[in-house]
Amino acid sequence: MSDHNHDHAHGDACGCGHDHEHEHEEFVLTLTDEEGKDVEMVLVETFDVGEKLYALLLERNNPGADGIILRMEEENEEMVLYNIEDEEEWKQVEEAYNELVQSQE
Repeated sequence: MSDHNHDHAHGDACGCGHDHEHEHEEFVLTLTDEEGKDVEMVLVETFDVGEKLYALLLERNNPGADGIILRMEEENEEMVLYNIEDEEEWKQVEEAYNELVQSQE
């Protein structure tokens, strides 16, 4: 997983002026950490930076833990997740993510 720290805030209010239940389908992925342990992660958010798509993932059973951001690419009609290895790419993604969080607050 990543050494980068991320904070994420989101709310349940839809702003439509009336009460109703929201049903959200959880998209759960199993990733392997540096120690070889499987960790269930929930896809919380996706966002674009330029022409690329990124995903914010949080631990399913530990939502207070740091999240991770991975690049999403389509290969053979399937979405594949990649670590962000390039420092310049990471700076752009981090900046876009911070702007996203600020716009949701």
